[in-house]
Amino acid sequence: MMILILLFGMLLATGLFLILADVFKLPRLATSRAMITATKEQKDKANNLEAVLNAWTVVLAKYIPMDEYKKHRLQNTLHAAGMNQTPEEYVAFALLKSGLVGLGAILCLMILPLLAPVLLFLAILIYFREINKADEKLSMKREKIESELPRFVATITQELKASRDVIGILENYKKNAGEIFGYELDVLTADMCSGSYEAALTRFEARLNSPMLSDITRGLISVLRGDDGAMYFQVLSHDMKQLELQRLKAKAMKIPPKIRVFSFLMLMCFVMTYVVIIISEILRSLSGLF
Repeated sequence: MMILILLFGMLLATGLFLILADVFKLPRLATSRAMITATKEQKDKANNLEAVLNAWTVVLAKYIPMDEYKKHRLQNTLHAAGMNQTPEEYVAFALLKSGLVGLGAILCLMILPLLAPVLLFLAILIYFREINKADEKLSMKREKIESELPRFVATITQELKASRDVIGILENYKKNAGEIFGYELDVLTADMCSGSYEAALTRFEARLNSPMLSDITRGLISVLRGDDGAMYFQVLSHDMKQLELQRLKAKAMKIPPKIRVFSFLMLMCFVMTYVVIIISEILRSLSGLF
C-alpha cells in the first residue's frame, strides 16, 4: 500500500509539473542547462536540478517584493560575486530550493512523521546557505584579490619611476596577475578605455568594496590628477607588506591544530594495532585451555 501511495504521488507530481511548465511557457531542460552554462564565469556544466529550479525561479521572481535599497545592495553584491541573477531571482532560488525540502517534510508527516522535523530543519539550513552564497563568494573573491595586492602595489611603485601611464601600468601587470584579479583588471581597463579613467577606478573600487583596494585606487586617481604619487605608493607598499606578514602568521597559527588532529589519529592507529594483537593473543591462549 505504501509503495502505491509513493508511486501515485510521484506520477501526480510529474503530471502537475508538465502541465504547469506548459502553462508558464518554461524552456526545455536542455535549453535551460545550456543558458545557465553560457552565463557562468567558470563555464561549468549546469546539472538538471539547477536547470529546472532556474526555470521556475524566473516565474517566481516576479512575485518577490523587495525595497529599492536592499535590491540595489544585493544587485551590487551579485555583480561583484560574478553571479548573473537579478536580486529577485536570487531570493526566489533560495526560497524555491528550501521550499522543495520543506514540501518533503509535509509529505513525511503522512508517511514517516519522525523524519519531518529533520527535513524542516534541513530546509531552513538550505535557505540560509543559499541566501548567503553571494556574500561568501564575494568574500572568497576579495580574499584572493587582497592576497595579490602587495605585489600589485610594489609593481606600481617601480613603474611610477619610469612612467605615469596608469592604464599602461595596469596592462603590464595584468599579464602576470592571477585569474580572478586578472579578470577584474580586464573589466577595469575596458571601462577606462571606453570612458572616464577616474569614474572607471571608482566603479572598480565599489565593485569589490575592499579597504586595501580603496587605498590603491585613491593613489591611482591622484596620479591621474597630476600628483607625484611615488612616495604615497612607497608608504602603501610598506604597510601592505606588514599586513601580508600578519595574514601569513595568522594562517600559520591555524596549521598546528590540524597537525595535532592527524597526530592523534596516528596515535590511535598505533594503540589499536597493539590492542588487536593483545586481544588475539588472549583469545589464542584461551582456545588452548579449552
